[in-house]
Amino acid sequence: MRIDSHQHFWKFDPVRDSWINDDMKVLQQDFLPSDLHSLLKENQIDGCVAVQADQSEEETYFLLELAEANDWIKGVVGWIDLRAENLEERLTLFFKFKKLKGFRHIVQAEAEDDFLLRDDFCSGISKLSKYNFTYDLLVVPKHLQYAIEIVKRFPEQSFVIDHLAKPDFKQADFSHWKKGIREIANYPNVHCKVSGLVTEADWANWTASDFTHCLDVVTEAFGMDRLMFGSDWPVSLLAASYEECCGIVTNYYSKFQKEELEKFWGGNAIEFYNL
Repeated sequence: MRIDSHQHFWKFDPVRDSWINDDMKVLQQDFLPSDLHSLLKENQIDGCVAVQADQSEEETYFLLELAEANDWIKGVVGWIDLRAENLEERLTLFFKFKKLKGFRHIVQAEAEDDFLLRDDFCSGISKLSKYNFTYDLLVVPKHLQYAIEIVKRFPEQSFVIDHLAKPDFKQADFSHWKKGIREIANYPNVHCKVSGLVTEADWANWTASDFTHCLDVVTEAFGMDRLMFGSDWPVSLLAASYEECCGIVTNYYSKFQKEELEKFWGGNAIEFYNL
């Protein structure tokens, strides 16, 4: 089974979704399962994992409703306030939803670079493994030093890095990113999504070769047992079609063995998220 491990749905709200500015007009509209399903079929993708874009429990319920109505949405990565005093109560409630696989916080938007290491946030992370919930690390290169510390503190917790931790493809300045990604890959409780490539590139002028070096680095660091494909649709539409996103990684990984490709295109996501 082939799985897109990272995509989003939303009903566009210009106030709530203020991060979608006028440079992103293509995203200023609704994106729902009916818009994605045909793209998955055209690219031989059997299912997907819907990931939160808004930091609210309403978003989590919205995605769960979509997943309940569409069996090809195999899992949901929602949002929960990991700093809340009643977190245990909320986790117990959400544990009842079989398609809810884990949570994510938009760390890159926080003012504190070391937000991941806040005592209240770490306390929240410490409770997730009890419920078999995963955690998606949405970080940029400057956060990797803190991400390394948190995955070290919680070896029983399953983590996955979104979008390769967003290397700077525009400036091709990879030295800091490379050091961090190689170090965090040393921890076996961490996976990595090969997703969001074009989103971090020059939207109008990227070429597939822009991504080769970073794909070399993560593939060597994580190996084919801990990498998974993700499209980052519809955010990826800023720079490429769904087919083009698939094509970049299809071409790059074409030299790998069938068994390795089956893991990358679905097996690793199925195992990580217990789909």
